[in-house]
Parts: sequence; structure tokens; C-alpha cells
Amino acid sequence: MPTGKYAARRLKQIRKDARWKDRRFSRRTLGLDVKADPLGGAPQGRGIVLEKVGIEAKQPNSAIRKCVRIQLIKNGRQATAFCPGDGAINYIDEHDEVTVERIGGRMGGAMGDIPGVRFKVIAVNNVSLHEMVIGRKEKPRR
Repeated sequence: MPTGKYAARRLKQIRKDARWKDRRFSRRTLGLDVKADPLGGAPQGRGIVLEKVGIEAKQPNSAIRKCVRIQLIKNGRQATAFCPGDGAINYIDEHDEVTVERIGGRMGGAMGDIPGVRFKVIAVNNVSLHEMVIGRKEKPRR
């Protein structure tokens, strides 16, 4: 490392180069997490249901978690979203419009024992899924 009277420019350049060795800095600067994110950095997104799927829970749990495959409206990307609530999958049909948000796993990943599922359904045809599950609202007839 230079230490002289006129070393500031070189020290600045060394610090600048060294920052690229930090994974978080380089991913943030290049925008890689936003590129890889189906929602494109948005907190929520709307999509059309393509199919209902059951996903097996990871060990040591044994269950079939009810999920839906959706195609996002904004960019056409496909994603899998979990349907939280007892019997919530029955309120969702194919070709319904659903609103999804992140499920809250660490580093933007999957949550709990559901492998590869990063989103959850919060509304179906602009009506809250939770309200329908507890019986407070009905699904709109189209």
C-alpha cells in the first residue's frame, strides 16, 4: 500500500477495486437480485393461475402443501405461489387473477418446509383470500 504524501488517488483506486470482491456490493451494484426476481423488485404482483399443484414438504415433515403455478401479467414470467389457510385452494380456480407477495424466507428464498416456493397468494379476483377462508366474504361471480 502506498503511504506517501501524494498517495490518496492510488488508495482510492485500491479501495474501489477491493469493493468488487464483496458479494453483496457487486450483486447490488449490477442489479442481479432485481433481474433474477420475477416481481422485478416490486412488493406485490398480479398473475393468472395456470394450474394447481401439490408440493411435498421437506423432511422431517410429511404433507402436501397446496400451491398454484401463476404467470405474471407484467413480464410473463412463471412462479409458484403458496395458498395459506385451511381449504384456501378451493377458492382458487384456473384462469383466476391472483395477487401474490413474497413469503418472507431469508435472503429472498423459500420459507419453512416448502421447497422452491417464494411467493404466497393474498387475493383472488381482488378479494382477500384470508377473508374468503374465514367466511367473511364470498368469491365474486364473473
